[in-house]
Amino acid sequence: MEKDNCWQCGHRSAASLFCRFCNALQPPVMDYYAFLGMPRRLKIEPGELEATFYRMSRLLHPDRYLRRTPRERQYSLEATAILNDAYRVLRDPVKRAEYVLRQEGFNIGEQRGNDVPPELLEEVFELNESLEELRGGDQSARPQLEQARQRFLGMQREADQELDRLFADYDARGDRQTLASIRALLNRRRYISNLAGEVEKELL
Repeated sequence: MEKDNCWQCGHRSAASLFCRFCNALQPPVMDYYAFLGMPRRLKIEPGELEATFYRMSRLLHPDRYLRRTPRERQYSLEATAILNDAYRVLRDPVKRAEYVLRQEGFNIGEQRGNDVPPELLEEVFELNESLEELRGGDQSARPQLEQARQRFLGMQREADQELDRLFADYDARGDRQTLASIRALLNRRRYISNLAGEVEKELL
């Protein structure tokens, strides 16, 4: 039997989640976009994604398959797990970008030194000194750290705005150079976010 043929009736199912001839639930695909029947885009309308999630949740809920074949019951469990993962990843712009980058063969797990914002190098050195002072009980460092935290949060917002622009560029052209720029910006954003988090933890 061919890969795209229905396991139950043998008709060609065209990689659909349900066979259009016998309506049997088919093996779910792992690709989140293909699974949801959505175009592979980095800019996603949240309302559309949410509506798709709830519609598919109702269709795939394991309770609907209690009287069906053991194979469909298993497919229902697998499909529900993929659906939940897909929704969790694709509703978050950063996780969504990281997912597409991984699908396109980019390594996103490393923090590269040349992606660290060069304008922050001196400030980070001073920041570490202030953090040590605060940890040592010197409360006079607190205003400087709060100012640094606000600056990092502002830079993170700027990075998010730039990501949104790059998302639109990728959706329009689909080129790997834009993906490379997104990857570099994500690394930069991660570095800034870590700095903000470290400062906030000490200020609490």
